[in-house]
Amino acid sequence: MREPDETLEFDGGRLRRLLPADLEPALRAVIESLEHLKPWMVWATDGYGEEEAAAFLDRCKAEWESGEAYHYAILADGAADGAMAGSCGLMARPLAGPHGMEIGYWLHPRYTGRGLMTRAVAAMTAEGLRLGADPVDLLHDVANERSGAVARRLGFAYVGSRPAEDVLAPAQTGVMAVWRATPGWRPPA
Repeated sequence: MREPDETLEFDGGRLRRLLPADLEPALRAVIESLEHLKPWMVWATDGYGEEEAAAFLDRCKAEWESGEAYHYAILADGAADGAMAGSCGLMARPLAGPHGMEIGYWLHPRYTGRGLMTRAVAAMTAEGLRLGADPVDLLHDVANERSGAVARRLGFAYVGSRPAEDVLAPAQTGVMAVWRATPGWRPPA
């Protein structure tokens, strides 16, 4: 596989590699988003603090270096200097096949409803395919309609559902919808 770009530009923002130095803005974004994230993210708990954020950022660095995953901060145009709008990751996933990758993401509630996540996921998908991923999958709990809307807007193919592998967050049903982009994918105009 090729090396990932550390910065990905898209209309309205950019993705920038997450590093341990991002502790303050990453922690602030998560804490401000906790109520929004708790229903869907098992790690989003009232106890989330500096220790958890630092461990995540250390893992991001190690996974980038090993090629296991590439985690990015979502930065919105016009946001306060250094403010993170969320996070997006491109992760190697054996369930998608030997060259498959999966996109995971979350967004601060202040930035929802603007198409920011759709454009960020489009940039991540293009990067994954450029790196040689086949396929690039997007999975979400079937109850998370907003995540499904991102996949539909981007023209991902719905390939079915499967049981969740991980511990569930409160709003999750335990059934994951699976959407897929393969080489040749282009976002709708």
